[in-house]
Amino acid sequence: MHPGADALLVLGGAFLVCGLLARTGVPIGLPTIPLFMLAGVLLGPHTPGFDLVADPAELELVGRLGLVFLLFYLGLEFSLDQLASGGRRLGAAAGLYLTLNIGAGIALGLGLGWGVSEAFVFAGIVGISSSAIVTKLLVENRRLGNPETRVILGIVVIEDLFLALYLALLQPALGGATGPLEAGVGIATAFAFLLVLSVVARRGTRWVSRLVGTKDEEIVVVLALGLAISTAGLGERLGVSDAIGAFMIGLILAATPTAARLRSLTHPLRDGFGAIFFFHFGLTIDIGDVVPVLPQVLLAAATTVLVCVTAGVLAARLHGFGRTEAANIGLTVLTRGEFSLVLASLAVGAGLDPRIGVFAAGYVLVLAVLGPAAVSVSARLARFLPRRLLPATAGRPERRGAVPLDMDVGTSSLHELGTALLHVRVLPGSRLHGVYMNDLRLPEGATPGLLARDGATFAVAPNTRLQTHDVLLVFTDPAQQPATEKRILAVHRSGRLAAWLGDTGS
Repeated sequence: MHPGADALLVLGGAFLVCGLLARTGVPIGLPTIPLFMLAGVLLGPHTPGFDLVADPAELELVGRLGLVFLLFYLGLEFSLDQLASGGRRLGAAAGLYLTLNIGAGIALGLGLGWGVSEAFVFAGIVGISSSAIVTKLLVENRRLGNPETRVILGIVVIEDLFLALYLALLQPALGGATGPLEAGVGIATAFAFLLVLSVVARRGTRWVSRLVGTKDEEIVVVLALGLAISTAGLGERLGVSDAIGAFMIGLILAATPTAARLRSLTHPLRDGFGAIFFFHFGLTIDIGDVVPVLPQVLLAAATTVLVCVTAGVLAARLHGFGRTEAANIGLTVLTRGEFSLVLASLAVGAGLDPRIGVFAAGYVLVLAVLGPAAVSVSARLARFLPRRLLPATAGRPERRGAVPLDMDVGTSSLHELGTALLHVRVLPGSRLHGVYMNDLRLPEGATPGLLARDGATFAVAPNTRLQTHDVLLVFTDPAQQPATEKRILAVHRSGRLAAWLGDTGS
């Protein structure tokens, strides 16, 4: 009788369940992506008990929007400058990582008896790490300042570039090609679409900049979403995956002066609709179907661990690192997440073996638990790597970790003044965004100094309001440095009401 009200209740309930389940899992170190998926499994039509959603089709459109926003934001985060600055060794490390993981995935998929099309999809599911989870693990384990972190982030960036090419190569499988000619046409169409968007990215940036170049944040968001959704729809209409279109328009906008604002403004949309995408994916999973593929899930997870650690060792040798850095590289890029589920969703939607969805769900869940746990003890696990492969580097100073925040924090001593300097970069998602300086309430002995924003540097005032991508310099008495870092961490996580909410930053 009230279909509109029912739809709103279902959608609102999905958001609430995802948020509540994530709130219970995140404090013990679990990433949110598998928790959102688990919420869909528990409240879907295939699990006994209460069914929040009787038919997954009810949330299909919102789930597709989540897919578009996930890939759009992934393209928006891509940096050609960062890729170019990595050098040959970084490119070689990423190339080795992709070759080992994709190659092992194809071999494993064929060895387990999957069809050729399914084996190539299988390779993508097990071969590409989660950039979101990788970044989060680096932050939470205080490794932003580690020398190997640049290698890890370089691998993630090159993976993002490879993603678009890989989706284009998979187009015959995802499009249901029945012969070599049709497969060739599918690949040619996908690459032609990529080529056109690449030309726009290189030659038409100023025109796109003019389109979205307005100070009105509302208009910027509306235009960006219009471009993302319409380009994804155009790709789908041409027989190319909508994921390619969304990723490429994000990459185009990443080259405009508005990129930083767009990342800040669309980050909540990515998180919100992305949660529904993973929830919707969970709705399609029947736990009973996981049991037959469980041996394959465990074998694939074990293979991934072996291959990633091998890639970490090779990358460390290329850069002259020791065993600890090798373990950090290999274990940090171990966890799989959003792209594995996106690819499985596309494959199931294209009519490939439905076990792919169940396999991806189990695989991501296993690595979601195993990956963060392994990263937290990577220094201990490094001892199991043979010394002859990666001899310890003599004279290397002991590293001090960065504050575990979704922002970049580094420390340098000012000996002459008897003080220390905290360098705080506010990254997307931090609740420092929007906080006034007088609400920051730093401990006595800590003084905010300079603020860098959009290429300009100025002194802060009590009414200065922090924004995403700001860089804040805080001078502090060395004795107050731990308390200052804890206060910044608490505000980062809980906003200006951190103390009232009981968040101490510990």
